[in-house]
Amino acid sequence: MLNKEEQKVLNNINGIPYMQKTVALIDSFVDNHSCKNSKTVYLLVFDEIFHILNEAKPYVDGYLKDRKTKGEIKDEKQALKSIAGNSFSLALVYIFLKNKKIGNIRDDIFITSQISKVPSFKEVSVINVDGETQKPDCNLVIYSLNDDNSLKKCMILSLKTSLRERAGQTYKWKLLMEIATSDNPIKEKYNIDYNTEKMPLVAFATVNFYNEINNPQHRGMFKFFDKSFIAKNIDADFIERMSTLPKYVNENL
Repeated sequence: MLNKEEQKVLNNINGIPYMQKTVALIDSFVDNHSCKNSKTVYLLVFDEIFHILNEAKPYVDGYLKDRKTKGEIKDEKQALKSIAGNSFSLALVYIFLKNKKIGNIRDDIFITSQISKVPSFKEVSVINVDGETQKPDCNLVIYSLNDDNSLKKCMILSLKTSLRERAGQTYKWKLLMEIATSDNPIKEKYNIDYNTEKMPLVAFATVNFYNEINNPQHRGMFKFFDKSFIAKNIDADFIERMSTLPKYVNENL
């Protein structure tokens, strides 16, 4: 069941012009699937995000051309790149909330791109390196709350449409967290300090637009995360389908 804030998020996503085709395709997949068990279908649609975003792209292109004609934007390519990342994040949030609404995700688990809404997130996410702060590459936070609305557990989720850019940066903070929470000479050498009683899970998700996950260097990258997901209808032994996300957060948060 969704609270008022979560229902507002769903309504807001529906109202974003470049998301309207994507949302329509998500809803159409669920409504027209041969399986009539809505709980199952809402899990399966997680694995269709790649195809849905690709199918929505011509409509996004038309939206950007119209904005350029009106003089609202100058660079269509840059705007498209920004929208691609935002669309992935918003589609994931939309499907996550739909799954929560029908009971596939516990009521005390939440998702947000606004980290200020997560209680005690600064305590969980800031590592000090000789007086300077290091923060994770974080697009979404999935978290659970105690009865008093204090933070119970959380998962930092980094999203990438492409592994070409900043792929190496994505797991840097996770490695730093491992160093900061173990006894080792590196921690002492660089004066690394990280004080929290609520160690976050650190996860990664990609739509793999450019079929890069079979690159050995990229495959090795996935091993550094607590969990890695792909929003595509494929199976691989080093990355999980996005449809396993609800089960994972229910069991671990």
